[in-house]
Formats: sequence, C-alpha cells, structure tokens
Amino acid sequence: MSLKLGLNLGYWGIGPAGEEALELVRAAEGLGFESVWVAESYGSDVVSVLAWLAGQTERIKLGCAVLQVPARPPAAAAMAGATIDKLSGGRFIFGFGPSGPQVSEGWYGVPYAKPWGRTREYIEVVREIVARGGPLEHHGTHYDLPLPGGEGKALKLNFHPLRERIPVFVGAIGRKSVAMAAEICDGWIPIFFSVEEFEAIWGEHLEAGFAKGGRSRADLEISPSLQVAIDGDLELARNVVKAGLVLYLGGMGSRKTNFYVDLAHRYGFGAVADEVQRRFQSGDRGGAFEALPDEIVDVTSLVGPEAEVAERIERFRAAGIDRLIVAPAQLDPGQRLHTLERLASLAGVGTRS
Repeated sequence: MSLKLGLNLGYWGIGPAGEEALELVRAAEGLGFESVWVAESYGSDVVSVLAWLAGQTERIKLGCAVLQVPARPPAAAAMAGATIDKLSGGRFIFGFGPSGPQVSEGWYGVPYAKPWGRTREYIEVVREIVARGGPLEHHGTHYDLPLPGGEGKALKLNFHPLRERIPVFVGAIGRKSVAMAAEICDGWIPIFFSVEEFEAIWGEHLEAGFAKGGRSRADLEISPSLQVAIDGDLELARNVVKAGLVLYLGGMGSRKTNFYVDLAHRYGFGAVADEVQRRFQSGDRGGAFEALPDEIVDVTSLVGPEAEVAERIERFRAAGIDRLIVAPAQLDPGQRLHTLERLASLAGVGTRS
C-alpha cells in the first residue's frame, strides 16, 4: 500500500516561517511530498499562509490542519477555500475542527455548546456553497441562512469554483467526532496518534461511522499528524516533542475540559497527563516538562534512529494509514531537511523532477 507524506508547518511564526518555511515546503515538494498543512489557533491564520504558498509552489496540495470553526462563518470558509483552490489549480484541502471552549469562547466569542453538531452542519453549508447548485437555503440547528424576518436573501457564490467538491478533512480525537469523520468526511487528522493502539482505540468508532454513512474504509483518508526526527540529536528532538505535549496537556484546556488529557488516559498515560496538567496550571511549567517520560514521546511521534523509524513506518503502512503529516522535531534547518529526505526515502515516495 502506498503511503503519502504531508509536511506540517504548524502555527506560522511558532514553527518555521518566512523564507525558511518556503524553502522547506519547496524541498518537500521536490522530494515527492504530496501535501503541506498549516494550523491556526489564536495567532496566525491558515487562509493567509496557504494563499501565500499557493503562488510559490506547483504541485503540492495545500491543506488546513485545521481551520477553526468558530473563527469564521461557513460562508467565509467556503469563499476562502474555493478561492485558494482556483488560484492553486485544484490543490486545496479543507480541514475543520471546533477548537476548545477556552479558545472558542475566550478568543472568538462563540459559545462552545454542541461543537460537533455545529461542525457537522458547518461542513454541510460549506459543501452546499462550493457545489453551487443554487442560491443558499439552509435552515438548521446552528445556521439559518438567510436569516428569517430580515432583508437578507438567498445568494449563490458569484464565481464558478474549479471543483464542485473540495475534500473535507476534520481534526478529531473524540469517539463521537471520529465516528462522524468516518460517516461524512473525506479525511481524518488525528493528533498524538499511536499506530500500535490504532485498532483498539479507534476501530469500533470508525466502523460505526462507516456503517451509519453507508461507506467503507476506502472512503476515508486517515492522516495522523506526527513530529519526526531521524538520527542527529535525538534527545533534543524528544525535548521538542515534549514541549508540545506539555502545551497541549497543560494549556490547551481547563481542568474540566481537555481533550488531549482524555486521549492520554485512553493510551494508558492518564496519571502522567493529570500530573502534567496539575503542574502546568499551577505555574510549574518546568515541573510539567519533567513529568513527561520518554515513553509517551515514543508512542506518539517518529523520533529515533533510521532503522527504528523505518520499522515504525511499516507499521503505519500495514495498519492501512493513508498519509503521515509530519513536522520535523528539530531546530536546525539542515537537520529538518535531512529528516524530510530520509523520510521520503523510507516511505518510498521518491524524488520528483
């Protein structure tokens, strides 16, 4: 089975940015990477970065990992996606996620209630707009278009999209949200993914979604997002991975609601995650970092000697994973490029001219 590779730039300005990022993207494109992915939270936005990359690349697909649902109305997301898709010659990929209550309500001022019901309906509206079958009439639980009783009227996208259906992925790590991905989406982007626990943790939820949607495994591209380092200073790379884990386990949520802590519990690292969260939220970020064992890095990333990484890549291939969306876990640009080169070779994507 073929295994596609995507490059994850993460949050613009926190990860690689500017010319450094562009050089990395162009190198990935030359190595045969199929896609590049960009994230947003409460800093840089996905749309601007992908539009910037569209005119400076030729073949590589342009993915969102992810566009935050509370950040913009579905019409704005559809307009941006259809525009970038046309500018890039059909290379855009939607990727949606509902964020979390702290960001949704604290940054965007959007209530977080029923996040995945809202995301499902958001996807419906986006697809209706891009399909351009007629003026938009959508009267759902979360979106009522046009608004009743006002002066608004049903409108239709005023240009013809290059494609009537642009792929829609979601970033999901909850049981019901993963089932929804299997039911209606073109792709699923899990974070902190363990290929060893793939079937045990996610198998039944994927199958439930496929059954509900009348679909099969072939209808969903599973594309985990992973940090990777091959050879070089592996201790430093593990520390980079740990720094990300500390932020997500400790800071991306509250004591009441943190989806990444919940996921760590399912992986058997519940006590570790609880301790990291406790220390982080008490202001002891150094202690939170020290509380993370190397084992959690090994489970959720691709960091190690080349032979070890090659063996794990074969596990992903054997599990039926479609794509690895990777972020080099190194600070040195030369090491990042080396990692991309070795990964392309190990995955067998080859070098394109």
